[in-house]
Amino acid sequence: MTFPQSVPAMPAAEPTPQAGAILHILGAVAFVHLLNDLVQAMLPSIYPMLKAQFGLSFTQVGLITLTFQCTASLLQPWIGLYTDRRPLPFLLPLGMCFSLAGVLMLALVGSFPALLVAAGLIGVGSSTFHPEASRVARLASGGRYGFAQSLFQVGGNVGSAFGPLLAAGVIIGRGQGNIAWFGLLSALAIAVLYRVSHWYRGHLAGLPRKAAAPAGPALSRGRVAGALGVLALLVFSKYIYMASLSSYYTFYLIDKFGLSVGSAQLYLFLFLAAVAGGTFLGGPIGDRVGRKRVIWISILGAAPFTLMLPYVDLFWTGVLTVVIGFVISSAFSAIVVFAQELVPGKVGMIAGVFFGLMFGVSGIGAASMGHIADVAGIAYVYKLCSFLPLLGVLTVLLPQIEAPRKM
Repeated sequence: MTFPQSVPAMPAAEPTPQAGAILHILGAVAFVHLLNDLVQAMLPSIYPMLKAQFGLSFTQVGLITLTFQCTASLLQPWIGLYTDRRPLPFLLPLGMCFSLAGVLMLALVGSFPALLVAAGLIGVGSSTFHPEASRVARLASGGRYGFAQSLFQVGGNVGSAFGPLLAAGVIIGRGQGNIAWFGLLSALAIAVLYRVSHWYRGHLAGLPRKAAAPAGPALSRGRVAGALGVLALLVFSKYIYMASLSSYYTFYLIDKFGLSVGSAQLYLFLFLAAVAGGTFLGGPIGDRVGRKRVIWISILGAAPFTLMLPYVDLFWTGVLTVVIGFVISSAFSAIVVFAQELVPGKVGMIAGVFFGLMFGVSGIGAASMGHIADVAGIAYVYKLCSFLPLLGVLTVLLPQIEAPRKM
């Protein structure tokens, strides 16, 4: 097969609300998102093993995350911007080949710089997957944009939740070489995406060569830019806090409560499972009651729980992290769809910007918090980050672009 196969330049198509969701395509991209993020979640899950095997500091652990997150973020907006005008259906399986190469390299390397390269390859795979897969989800949505985005996103969250468990069962205590088993998941993702790409190419071939650009909200360019800036700050607050849990939660539990690595991974699984549940519900609820309301409740609503977390015992730590994961995760689908409606016709670019921002913010946050943990201790990280959800008050600055809905 020949990669990539492009489609002649045309404005990005928007599905019509009357078309009906194409569930097998939505299910396929959600399933691959599960596989993709399961592989990604394996990386932080084996940090304790890598830290011991390679003698890494917390700062170096943070740099691994930074490398992955930056490669996963920097390419995404540019890929999205290019494919808005010239879609590349077969970029989906091609990009996943980079993830496969990164996983296999991670199983074999013997130095810290090589670990960084392997993490970077996995990040490149993610950067090519998310913008185009998000576009496919929207094209197959039948107008239920929040539902489609949530279904797509929850696939990734489920993969992130099960990644630590699978890593604990397959890798922890069995050696670095067992990481290669995760390459089978990347290979399966390549096969599924190859079939999705055929549907995507056929769907594009059936569209008119020139489509009218969809109308956007009656806002000035400055107002739209300001709203996108507010959404970016909300993503910043959400994902810096999420990075503190996804990258360092096991270290926090081990340091504060003396848990074993295996027990700490179970708590991480509970948090990530709650994230999956919140993500799945956030989009459909936003379709019904309005995305701005969901953003309000999700980010600012998590603040009381994050502020309590550093001061409670193990039982309440588990309870609070489940509540935090469920509440704070419901915002992302609403944020992405809200932004896409602010800038219609730029589905890929907006998806790339916000997925890229998610990865970039998480990477910078992880590296910064690793340094803070080295200097002030891991417990201080959670006290410092507990204030971030208070930035949710910025939601008041978002314009009202949706028709009034009843609660």
